[in-house]
Amino acid sequence: MSSTQGGGGPHSLAFRVMRLCRPSFHVDPVPLRLDPADLLVGEDIFDDPIAAAQLPRLLDSHLANPSSDSDLNYRTRFLLRDHSDSIGLSGLLVLPQAFGAIYLGETFCSYISINNSSNFEVREVIIKAEIQTERQRILLLDTSKSPVESIRAGGRYDFIVEHDVKELGAHTLVCTALYNDGDGERKYLPQFFKFIVANPLSVRTKVRVVKETTFLEACIENHTKSNLLMDQVEFEPAPHWSATILKADEPNSKNSSQTTQAFMPPILIKSGGGIHNYLYQLKLSSPDSPEMKVEGSNILGKLQITWRTNLGEPGRLQTQQIMGNPITRKEIELHVVEVPSVVNLERPFSLHLTLTNQTDRELGPFEIWLSENGSPKDNIIVVNGLQTMVLRPLEAFGSTNFTLNLIATKLGVQKITGITLFDTVEKKSYEPLQDLEIFVDLD
Repeated sequence: MSSTQGGGGPHSLAFRVMRLCRPSFHVDPVPLRLDPADLLVGEDIFDDPIAAAQLPRLLDSHLANPSSDSDLNYRTRFLLRDHSDSIGLSGLLVLPQAFGAIYLGETFCSYISINNSSNFEVREVIIKAEIQTERQRILLLDTSKSPVESIRAGGRYDFIVEHDVKELGAHTLVCTALYNDGDGERKYLPQFFKFIVANPLSVRTKVRVVKETTFLEACIENHTKSNLLMDQVEFEPAPHWSATILKADEPNSKNSSQTTQAFMPPILIKSGGGIHNYLYQLKLSSPDSPEMKVEGSNILGKLQITWRTNLGEPGRLQTQQIMGNPITRKEIELHVVEVPSVVNLERPFSLHLTLTNQTDRELGPFEIWLSENGSPKDNIIVVNGLQTMVLRPLEAFGSTNFTLNLIATKLGVQKITGITLFDTVEKKSYEPLQDLEIFVDLD
């Protein structure tokens, strides 16, 4: 953190800022410790019970009280005095020696002390502390309504501020003091402490659609210098969607199902680029709702991520809305409901169809006909009756059922082609119905 001071002239007061965060383990500077037995004997000594029993006496005679503080030449500093020494931790915790890195999603907590370095008392001290970002100013402390009455010579006034970090980039902690100096002069002291907020994680997503099911894969990468224990990576689906996380089968999963419900062990993502993948299965809970029928409503949901560092420092992030594959819906949907199982040659049969309006406005009226391909002799399936059928207008998201009466003029497997829909108001034709195969038989 860099500090700058404003306000011309000398000041009696000065701000000191220390970041409050969890301590870290003190790592033993000795890189490797050895067991004396490894230096004097081999592993096969334990195969002989008599020799193994004499081993403690042999070590005591060779090492004259290795734990004695009178060893001025430190000849035993590389020896294991306790089994726990092998992990390289002394058992001590170290307070932060520097401001350190601040990441998005963490809680910035700072211990601020305003010190009176003069030889006289200052009075009526109004203190303000705020965070400035590129977008906003957030007030953390304001003593305007209850000023500090006095700070004696050599004394100080301490306070703690907290701020949930929700923006990336440059941040400035602004500390100001308005006070009466020893000679009664009103002075204004501003000090600025600048720091940068980095992104602890990157989240990459992939969306795949298999039939009626959507699969979302989320890859989370750790960009910090410490391991992260992911307490929760939960996908919050958008309305009309339901989500289920998919996990690999684990042994004894049935026996521990109740325990898993109560306690979910955190997932470790290692520092400096460690990754973990999550897979979710998404399904539409109400695909026929009006919201889902509107073109472009392809929002799937968002991820809620919570984690802790090695010593429990919490963090929380929420992703932006995750978009699925673009939804391109037709204004009008024409599809076949029922086809007769048996079609007899030159006998009328009925084709049942449904017309659906998939917009939020009224469409129609419509005309529907069977378009001709080439000469009349090439038309194997023809309309029985009026060549053009008129359909009433359809309200928003409405539908109607109707029947086409047709006649087949040739035996065998035949195709019904060219069923065309025309909007008489907008004067446009819609995409013809896909070809439909039928089998034509004799009576």
